[in-house]
Amino acid sequence: MRIANLDGRLVLLTGSGALDVADASGGLFGADPQAVYPRWAEFVSWAATASGGAPYDPARLGPPVPAPRQVFAIGMNYHAHAAESGFETPDRPTVFTKFPSCVTGPRGSIPLPPGGDTDWEVELVVVIGATAREVKAEDAWNHVAGLTAGQDLSERIGQLAGPAPQFSLGKSHPGFGPIGPCLVTPDEFDDADDIEVSCYVNGERVQSGRTGDLVFPVAALIAELSATLPLLPGDLIFTGTPEGVGLGRTPPRYLAPGDELVTGVAGVGEMRHRLI
Repeated sequence: MRIANLDGRLVLLTGSGALDVADASGGLFGADPQAVYPRWAEFVSWAATASGGAPYDPARLGPPVPAPRQVFAIGMNYHAHAAESGFETPDRPTVFTKFPSCVTGPRGSIPLPPGGDTDWEVELVVVIGATAREVKAEDAWNHVAGLTAGQDLSERIGQLAGPAPQFSLGKSHPGFGPIGPCLVTPDEFDDADDIEVSCYVNGERVQSGRTGDLVFPVAALIAELSATLPLLPGDLIFTGTPEGVGLGRTPPRYLAPGDELVTGVAGVGEMRHRLI
């Protein structure tokens, strides 16, 4: 199953196009894309019986999770990325937050902070579909609504300044958390633990990896996070980025006004953004 946010309304994406959930369900489910996650199990049962849809313009898609309560992000979660960043592979997940106000959709423009060095980081993003508290790894996928593509855009000067790094601030400028173009349920993937992710800048592939190389895979992240606090329906987990970020290059390379950033997750689709 694939769901999306079309002009602010929850839709199912089918072979025929986009099916408006509020209309098709006769009001059983509302139009707000965020409101479906607390009712995820009920929604999945209904969606199995739904059909139809109409053609739509992908440029009208917004974030499939527009207002998450919590946004977690994991640093150094690919072995090669830890090495290019000058860190050893961590023994436990390195966790920070992206503030929810940075979440945006899969298309459009993103402003660059003045005087900053803004970097790209393609990521697989997990969307929670059932409250998870002290969940064992073997049960973790039962708490996942689906997967989507994300960019953990990072302003490196602000992120790394000061006596203690400011990861959350440097990664939460407006537009620095694009997700989309849709949410895809785990059953749609041949192997939800081994998915290709890629990133292009002006047509040049700058990142390519597979989530099978994650230091801490999805189930381990859910188990680790939920041991400390509850994960809530609609929460996001940015699972980490593979090697190839601008900071790790010699010399470092950063995004500039006019650059086109294309983010891809196999089985989910692409996001396209222009930096301004």
